Amino acid sequence: MEMTSSSEKEAEYHSSDFDWEELREEIEKIPSLSYHLSPHVSASTSDASPVEADSWRRFHRRHSTARFFKERRYLLKEFPELLSGQDLVKVLEVGCGNGSTVLPILRARESIVVYACDCSEEILEKAKEIVVTAKCITSNNRFVPFVLDFNNNEFPEWLFCTSCQSSYSGKNASSDYTHESEASINSLTLEGNRCCVVGVDFVTLIFTLSAVPFSKMPYVIQKCTSVLKPGGLILFRDYGVYDMTMLRFAPVQKVGFREYMRSDGTLSYFFSLDVTRDLFCAAGLIELELEYCCVRSVNRRNGKEMRRVWVHGKFQKPMV
Repeated sequence: MEMTSSSEKEAEYHSSDFDWEELREEIEKIPSLSYHLSPHVSASTSDASPVEADSWRRFHRRHSTARFFKERRYLLKEFPELLSGQDLVKVLEVGCGNGSTVLPILRARESIVVYACDCSEEILEKAKEIVVTAKCITSNNRFVPFVLDFNNNEFPEWLFCTSCQSSYSGKNASSDYTHESEASINSLTLEGNRCCVVGVDFVTLIFTLSAVPFSKMPYVIQKCTSVLKPGGLILFRDYGVYDMTMLRFAPVQKVGFREYMRSDGTLSYFFSLDVTRDLFCAAGLIELELEYCCVRSVNRRNGKEMRRVWVHGKFQKPMV
């Protein structure tokens, strides 16, 4: 089942409305914004230690309506790999929230199964409700949510157990995984005696990694890599340096270099291309795409121009 033409129209977006280098030069000339450029943090803010999972659970409780997170209709244009081929595709969505990323993926094709984790059981229940009632999505067992604080815990063995990882590491992945295209949806949701789902084809990190403390990012990326099949992709999109939301943070909210804490205790980090590349390549991944997406929009209420900067990336796990 492909997306309809009307959905494609809704998914139109721009990604190069302005030049990032010109934005950087402009921002770096403004004295009042110089604290964003410094790696130094004041002693009062450096002592801040949020309890990440609890902060996000409270956040989801306050913003539990579907209106807060809009469906990411641009996703399939940004990551067309999700639509490639006809075989059964398995996706792990990390930090799924109420399902704004999950919905367009499930709508794209009937042969996609999405495993989705979040630290909040409450928001996962909301995601299930939204998926069940959504139009153009068939078969409820194509969406498999589970609770996980991925900042501090490993992914469950049923995604890609240690035994299967070891047994596949010495084999030709392209031939071994071909047989899974013939598997039923039920077999990939562990209805039966399977030890695990034998890894996923894609891991999506969509505005998720920026909420993780910078010191824990290598751990999270390594764990995402561990459940990928050889040849699988991590699809990444997150806040970029000099995004307008970064420039709105006050000096007292700065807890690290390009890392800030909101008043509710949740974190927000802003990525450069170099830092993004270093983080993912350190996990043994191969960079396929990495760029800034620069989008100009106008606030309808006050008419002010907004310049948004996001980092878009695709990273591949090497074939064995």
